[in-house]
Amino acid sequence: MRASILPLALAAPAVVSATNGTLGLSLGDKNADGSCKATSDYEADFAALKSLANSTIVRTYSSSECDTAANILPAAQSSGVKVVLGVWPDTDASFNQDFSALQSAVPGNEAVIDAITVGSEALYRGDMTADALLARINQVKSAFPSTTVGTADSWNKYADGTADPLIQGNVTYLMANAFAYWQGSPISNATNVYFSDMQGAMQHIKQVAGSNFKNIRVLNGETGWPTDGGTNYAAAEAGTANAAEFWQDGVCAMLNSGVDVFYFEAFDESWKPDSTGDNGQVSNEQHWGLLTASRTAKFNMTC
Repeated sequence: MRASILPLALAAPAVVSATNGTLGLSLGDKNADGSCKATSDYEADFAALKSLANSTIVRTYSSSECDTAANILPAAQSSGVKVVLGVWPDTDASFNQDFSALQSAVPGNEAVIDAITVGSEALYRGDMTADALLARINQVKSAFPSTTVGTADSWNKYADGTADPLIQGNVTYLMANAFAYWQGSPISNATNVYFSDMQGAMQHIKQVAGSNFKNIRVLNGETGWPTDGGTNYAAAEAGTANAAEFWQDGVCAMLNSGVDVFYFEAFDESWKPDSTGDNGQVSNEQHWGLLTASRTAKFNMTC
């Protein structure tokens, strides 16, 4: 457990921990044409991520969609990569499908599974209460007692107390998602917003957890910035130059402060349709990758 991660480490990007955080990447389960990835596709993904981003851990979201768990774990075994598997707990159907996929895929592959996350911003979207989410998490923990099980949600759901039942219920793996971009921050203030968000989440978790905080691993579950071809959001302007600046000033600083970061996302997802954001505007979600869909780097990722 990274018990040395303290909110004070987030007071300013200039503060450096004795131990740097680990870079992980969110990884989609579809190829650029929308087809489901096979084990060989994940192996090619991992080779690119290890070579170009120096990353050996990825985060997924559903274990049943595209047979993700069944296809990615053999690739992780052969590539020396760790995987965070995902479960959608929002409905009985989605939970049961993912839970069944885990029951088939996890046994024998525990060594390459870093964790299982039950839920991805379920509290932020209001899809379920914290108590209901806790029950789902505990069900998965009971089924896989040797595997770390937790959840991921927006930083403000930790900071405002919504997630308190999870902390009080001894969930010890908590991903906090923090996007200065989705708060409409100009790139000039994005790092400050990013650090403030993570500080707010960590301070509240520490306050609620008390002495148990030493057993809790708090990670940045998602952050990122769209590159050229992406859509602006309020004062946040998409573009590769801005993404590179946020990477250097924000992500590298967060890693240097000792916090594990999962960047959203590994590769552009060309198959994704446009979506409507909270501001009612249509947004392009195809250009969030550190790498292009053809697995080429967009900018220098050296911290």
